[in-house]
Amino acid sequence: MALLLPAAVGLLYLILPLAGLLIRAPWSTLPQRLTAPGVLTALRLSLQCATLATLLCLALGVPIAWLLARVEFPGRRLVRALVTVPLVLPPVVGGVALLLVFGRRGLLGSWLDETFGFTLPFTTTGVVLAEAFVAMPFLIIAVEGALRGADRRYEEAAATLGAGRWVTFTHVTLPLVAPGIAAGGVLCWARALGEFGATITFAGNYPGITQTMPLAVYQTLEGGDLDAAIVLSLVLLIVSVTILAGLRDRWISGSS
Repeated sequence: MALLLPAAVGLLYLILPLAGLLIRAPWSTLPQRLTAPGVLTALRLSLQCATLATLLCLALGVPIAWLLARVEFPGRRLVRALVTVPLVLPPVVGGVALLLVFGRRGLLGSWLDETFGFTLPFTTTGVVLAEAFVAMPFLIIAVEGALRGADRRYEEAAATLGAGRWVTFTHVTLPLVAPGIAAGGVLCWARALGEFGATITFAGNYPGITQTMPLAVYQTLEGGDLDAAIVLSLVLLIVSVTILAGLRDRWISGSS
């Protein structure tokens, strides 16, 4: 019973700001504002980039999680610390770091520009890279935890039956940790969808190219149009809650 009061206060603290969006939303002009130029474009770009960033995180993050969970090597603790740095690193600093590596004068960006004439900053691809950089640790932590908690007897049984490492990984390990991968993917996607600092620093804020919904909210708020910012925030909130709830019910909870 002693926990009920702080629990109630915590719930109010989390719910009231969201309720404020619903209360202050300009419902009478909502249809006109939703069809304003740039709103649907920003929403489409947000969903597209967040999904691509999540796929990139899955392709790179699952092997990293497996390496950290199953392979003993010198400096493993240091590697684990480094891959989780984006969790505590200010996103703007992450954007600056990406510029120093992938910018036209960056460590790799200058080579890409000179060799292929290919630049990453201030492009849609740059948005995906920025979102993946800040979101990947969520996936790695979730998948590594699932791998550590998985019953390895099934993998050992597959090995004794003659299955190779790759077959064991794809047919035994991955199904065992699928809920952890799904949970990490959902968190990763949510983080990518709401990313702001690294995106605006590394990719800029160009409508139709790099302007995602969080950047559109910032621009309208800076322009003094509070109602438009509320509408954009409301759209982003509704989309996020709807998709996250659907993914959780389908993949994490296992319901049909």
